[in-house]
Amino acid sequence: MKSKAQKQKDLSALTEELSNSKSAMVVGFNKVTVAKDQEFRNQLRSSGAKFQVVKNTIARLAVKDSEYAGATEHFKGMTAIAWTDSDPVILSKAVSKFVKDNKDFYSFKAGVVEGRVVDFTQVESIASLPSKEELIAKLLFVLNAPAQQIATVINAVPRNLAIVVKQIGEQSPESRGGASAVEAKTEETPSAEETADAATTETTEAATEEVPSEAETSTEEKPE
Repeated sequence: MKSKAQKQKDLSALTEELSNSKSAMVVGFNKVTVAKDQEFRNQLRSSGAKFQVVKNTIARLAVKDSEYAGATEHFKGMTAIAWTDSDPVILSKAVSKFVKDNKDFYSFKAGVVEGRVVDFTQVESIASLPSKEELIAKLLFVLNAPAQQIATVINAVPRNLAIVVKQIGEQSPESRGGASAVEAKTEETPSAEETADAATTETTEAATEEVPSEAETSTEEKPE
């Protein structure tokens, strides 16, 4: 049996650990084998979490006046606490999966995430979220993708411009001067209306010259 001094030491250590953590899960256990207990601890350790079987009295005192106080009523029977000072999603994944796969040995009592008490359904919902590392990877992908696209567009502009300039340079002088030649030809060629007007004027002048006036006709016919 532990002495009072040892119990106080255990209380101080647990209080400090929980005060530095961001989330914790309270689980119950029954008829757990050494192998199964070690398996659970290894999985939690690989997730960056800590695990400890606790005395309910010490656990209640450790969470008193802290963000874990809401879990006080769940410190009954055989109790263990898993906690982490890092990503609560990883802890939720590890605990929810192991408890679900080992219902004969473990039961979920309560969880506290960012100061909020959650049940097993809510823990499973949290576990379905991407972890912090996954979110960072996705964020970096989103941030890098537009930059890559912009760089591609910017690099394509001078390349496309060079192609257009090259095509213009490859055109023959006749092709480049075609438009000017057509305009010059259009200016030199009179329109249909101008041609018709000129023809009418010439015809009228010719008719006027051929037909003598009445005065000339009378003079020619009168005998002397």
